[in-house]
Amino acid sequence: MKKEVKHKEEEKKPKEKMVNIAEEEYIQLKEKEKEVMEKMLRLQADIENTRKRMERDKIVFLKFSNELIIGELIPFVDDFKRAFTAADQTKEFDVLHKGVEMILKRLLDLLKDKGVTEIEAQGKPFDPAFHEALMQVVSDEYPENTVIEELEKGYLLNERVLRTAKVKVTKAKEELIKEEETEQENAIQQDSEME
Repeated sequence: MKKEVKHKEEEKKPKEKMVNIAEEEYIQLKEKEKEVMEKMLRLQADIENTRKRMERDKIVFLKFSNELIIGELIPFVDDFKRAFTAADQTKEFDVLHKGVEMILKRLLDLLKDKGVTEIEAQGKPFDPAFHEALMQVVSDEYPENTVIEELEKGYLLNERVLRTAKVKVTKAKEELIKEEETEQENAIQQDSEME
């Protein structure tokens, strides 16, 4: 029975074809194989070294990527210190106010040069891509879902939202009445649960 199993295994294996070549040609082929293997190993090592170098470069890039912008912001710190020193010496609010106002203008100019623009929200239709509604109020002056007040300015960086504008938005009177009724019902329910 063992012979039959062995015979079946031999049938599955493809028969290798033997080729006769000169010894000199065989040695040359072996040397060529060795060269190809060495070349392949060197290329693999080069690829690995390149990958490691790119990883290190990426880490260094991320570590120092903000270097230019930070270098441009440091003079503003110096200006603020000078403004506060001048205000401390003169004890005049107007001197401090004027100094801070000048610094703010320079800072806004720098941001504009870097592609930062303000999101215009006041009086515009509410857009959740650019605005975050913090409050809703009923208004007869403005249509529903209109931004009536900016609570915090929003900014774009090269047309991409950097920070949404925090806004107060108008809503329909019916919604307000429904919300007030719901709030009253919740308050009544809480009072009855406490008793």
